[in-house]
Amino acid sequence: MAATRTLYSYWRSSAAYRVRIALHLKALDYAVAPVHLVRGGGEQHQNAYRALNPQQLIPILVDGDHMVRQSLAIMEYLDEAHPDTPRLLPGDPLARARVRALAQMVACDIHPIGNLRVLQYLECQLGADDERKLAWSRHWIEVGFAAIEAVLAGEGHAGEFCEGDSPTLADCCLVPQVYNARRFGVSLDRYPTIVRIDSACSTLAAFRRAAPEAQPDAPAA
Repeated sequence: MAATRTLYSYWRSSAAYRVRIALHLKALDYAVAPVHLVRGGGEQHQNAYRALNPQQLIPILVDGDHMVRQSLAIMEYLDEAHPDTPRLLPGDPLARARVRALAQMVACDIHPIGNLRVLQYLECQLGADDERKLAWSRHWIEVGFAAIEAVLAGEGHAGEFCEGDSPTLADCCLVPQVYNARRFGVSLDRYPTIVRIDSACSTLAAFRRAAPEAQPDAPAA
C-alpha cells in the first residue's frame, strides 16, 4: 500500500531530519517530497511551496487530507495520533516536561539562529564571510551544548538516551544537532554525555535510515 503521508524535506535540514527520525521510530510509512533549499535561490521560496507554508520553511507533513507545519508540532502530532507505536513522549508528566525542555533547547535555542536563512542574512546583509559565519555557528552550538551537557550529566535522568533507556523527542532533536556540530567542526570533547547518547542512537535503524546521506535527495557519493 502506498504511503499516505508525505514529508516535505531537504536531506541536510536539521528540522526535517528530526521528523524523519520520529517517523522511523514510530514505524510510520511516508514518502519524501524533496525541497532543495539552495538550488535556484531556494525552492522553498517558490510560489507553489509558499502557498503550502507562508514561512517558506521545511518540514511540512501532509497526512491524508491534513497538513502539519513545524517539526516539534509534527512530532507531537505523530505521537498523539499513533499512541500504539513507540512513544516519543513519556507518560509521566515530569519526564515529559524534561523531554520537551531538552528538545526545545535544540529546536528553539540552538537551531533557529544557525539555520540557512540566518547565515544567508549574515552574509548578504551584514557582509559576514565564510569564516565569520562558521564562527557564529560554532559559538551558538557550543553555548547550547554546554547547557544540554550540564542537564544530561547533572540531573540523573539520562540513561542510554536523553531520558531513560528509550529514545524520545529529545533524542530526535539532539542527533541532528550533533550532525551539524561535526559538520561545522565543533569539538565534542567537552560533551561526553551528548556523544555517548548520539552513539547509542546510531545503533538504531530508525536513526540510520533518517540520516542525511541516506535520503533520496542526497548528492551521490
